[in-house]
Amino acid sequence: MKISTILNTGIPTLSLEVFPPKTSEVYDSVVKSTNEVAALKPDFMSVTYGAAGSTRKYTTDIAANIEKSGVTALAHLTCVNASEETIRDQVESLKAVGVENILALRGDLPEGVESTDEWIYKHASELIPVIKKYGDFCIGGACYPEKHPEAEDLKTDILNMKKKVDAGCEFLTTQMFFDNNIFYNYLYRLRDAGVMVPVIAGIMPVTNAKQMARIIKLSQAFIPRRYVALLDRFGHEPAALKQAAIAYATDQILDLLANGVDHIHIYTMNKPDVAAKIQENLSEIVPSCKKS
Repeated sequence: MKISTILNTGIPTLSLEVFPPKTSEVYDSVVKSTNEVAALKPDFMSVTYGAAGSTRKYTTDIAANIEKSGVTALAHLTCVNASEETIRDQVESLKAVGVENILALRGDLPEGVESTDEWIYKHASELIPVIKKYGDFCIGGACYPEKHPEAEDLKTDILNMKKKVDAGCEFLTTQMFFDNNIFYNYLYRLRDAGVMVPVIAGIMPVTNAKQMARIIKLSQAFIPRRYVALLDRFGHEPAALKQAAIAYATDQILDLLANGVDHIHIYTMNKPDVAAKIQENLSEIVPSCKKS
């Protein structure tokens, strides 16, 4: 099923994200985890794409498993080291296993690479028409409530979002954020700029203190004092931190839903137990979270 259809039913949705293995040695364990996440029957699942496209076959294989489980899959595809030929091949492989949805991304700069000058495709807005050339996909994109770390300013970044939508992007998923007011302000500015596609709010339950340090470095996300206190108090108690992080994420989601944001995406980091607990907390609120 196309995600554009899922997002336009008027029903709140909860989607989950998984990542493929980096090496063949851990393939089986990653497949087990992603299958357990799929068994939770979210509205859809996204599958990330490795650095420099290094795991693109695994992305296809895991997306195929998700589709076989009866859950709609969203496969990531990046500009990193991409040519029209590699894009065509990846699109064809996804079509062959029944995937109808692609998240078009510029992608992170690989280690040792400082710019996109040598890339054929430098932005997701350039990638989208090539994907459409080779398949009838529903295409989504990423957006950044606190602006892309490399953007000059938020106004410029929002104009880049409009370019994605004008190129054929049918929905946007945000980078993780920890302060809902930042998201509400960003959503207002998107709409004011004429970006009217569905915007899915991306939430990450950070269950590891070291993980938070990496998130701050990569995304430059603002961490509210409340979350800092949570990490300070429970950072050395893994079970307590997990419970606290799930509670914080649930609180964010409830506030979003109460304020009319109907589509939530959870960065689950291949942790079915975390995803299951959040679903349990939302079981009477989001239809796909209610288990028979």
